[in-house]
Order: sequence, then structure tokens, then C-alpha cells
Amino acid sequence: MFSGCSTAIITPMKADGAIDEEGLRELVKFQEENGVKTIVPCGSTGESATLSYEEHLQVIKIVVDAAQKAKVMAGAGSNSTSEALELSKAAEDIGADSLLSITPYYNKPTAKGVRLHFEKIAAAIEIPVIVYNIPSRTGMNISADLMLELAKIPGIAGVKEASGNLNQIAKIAAFAPKDFCVLSGDDALTLPAMAVGAQGAISVSSNITPAKVVRMIEEMLKGNVQQAKAINQELMPLYEALFLETNPIPIKTAMRLAGHPAGPLRLPLCDMDEKNEERLKSVLAQQGLL
Repeated sequence: MFSGCSTAIITPMKADGAIDEEGLRELVKFQEENGVKTIVPCGSTGESATLSYEEHLQVIKIVVDAAQKAKVMAGAGSNSTSEALELSKAAEDIGADSLLSITPYYNKPTAKGVRLHFEKIAAAIEIPVIVYNIPSRTGMNISADLMLELAKIPGIAGVKEASGNLNQIAKIAAFAPKDFCVLSGDDALTLPAMAVGAQGAISVSSNITPAKVVRMIEEMLKGNVQQAKAINQELMPLYEALFLETNPIPIKTAMRLAGHPAGPLRLPLCDMDEKNEERLKSVLAQQGLL
């Protein structure tokens, strides 16, 4: 269910800051037409941190309704276990196929607290949970040993690994149960992560170039490493450009420049520095995306 390319989709907004429903439907269609298997709304890339509770559920509802072929993995995490439970149950009721649940951030729980947090969420719902490990945003890393403990919890189906630590990713992939899916959460590390056992990625860059990211991941899944490597090398300048500033500032800017629905960012995220935007525009032109 989770192998292959999943897209952490942006949340397009209108000039007044409201959710652009038609724009979001258009983006879902674009992803499906280009072979993306799973759409992930309300992640970091979808500006979940600045969506109200009502908007969060609105975005999930739109994506679930718009998706004709792709599965929907709804972002539903929080640093409050009770809030994460509420979001998780609501996303399940809406019709999401699975959940992406971030490590509780800011309060820095112990390993026991992290385990109890995910145990409680997984026990409360019927759909699978993908744990999202991104220490650069949460302030703590879920170690390989702790992730292997979480992998034993019924309902915990995989991890989006954005630690940047290939040794950690390799250990999880090697020792987790066979049905536990390891997904790269860092575009630039997707190919090496797959080389050590990851089965795909939840990608930012696939927002704007889905077909190419899908192809690279599929070639790796087939064992065609040289073909995948060639595509990955083509994409490396784009990976770099899309992280010139905090995600999702560059990808949302790139989507707007390429003519896709995107709209403004919400404060405290703001427009790109002018020099960085020019660099981004140059890369997009070189990639044939303008």
C-alpha cells in the first residue's frame, strides 16, 4: 500500500488566505495523472501548522473526495496526544486510507512517552499509521531501536524517515517486520535510502515534477539502479533549490511560477528572498518546468 511515490501536497490558497478548493482538486488530478500512488495532505508541506482545525479537516475532505485512484494518507499528528487522537478519528471518518502522525514536538517526551503516544493513537482507529520522524522540526529523534519497538505495535505500518541518518534508516529497514514500510522523507536521500531498504518516499519535489520522481522510485523498486541514478542526478539541482529556504516556501513559490494553483503562504512563513527566488527560477527553467 505504501511503497512507491507519495506526494506531500501543498495547500493552495486564495489571495484572501482561504483554502483554494478548486485549485487543490486540480493538484490532486495532476498528481494522479502522473502516476503518484498516494496523496499526503496536511503535512509540513501543506502548512498544517497554520491551518485551523476546521481547515485541516476541510483539506482532507477535499483530497479524499478528489482522489479517484490515489490513496490518501492524511496528516493528523500533534504534540498533544488528545488532539492527535481527535484529528486521527476525524480523518478516518472522512475516509482517509491511512494517517501520517508526527513525533510529538516541543514537549520532548521520553522514549516511553513516545511509545505510549503512538500506542494510544493506533488503538483508537482502524486505518494504518505512518510515524513521521523529522528531528529538525520536532526537537527529538526517534532512534532506530525505538522505531523498531513502535513497529511491533498493531496498526503502526511504517515510518517516514527524515532524520537524514542513513545508518538509522538501514537498521530500521533491516530489522523491522516485513510488512513495516520505510519511506524516505528527504528527496535528496531517497535513492540512497532505497538502496539500504526503503520502499519509496513521501516527496516534496513530486508536487512539481511527479512523473520523474515516480519513475526514479519505480526504477529503484525494480532494481534498475543505473536508470534510477541517472534520473536522480537530473533532479539533484531541483532538490537543492526546493530547500533554499524553509519548506514549503520554495515549493509553493515554484508551483506558482510554473502556473499551478498555489497562492500565498501564511505567516510566519513569507515570500522567498529575491535572490533565492531567482536561483529557484533558473533551476526550474533548466528543468523545463516553467
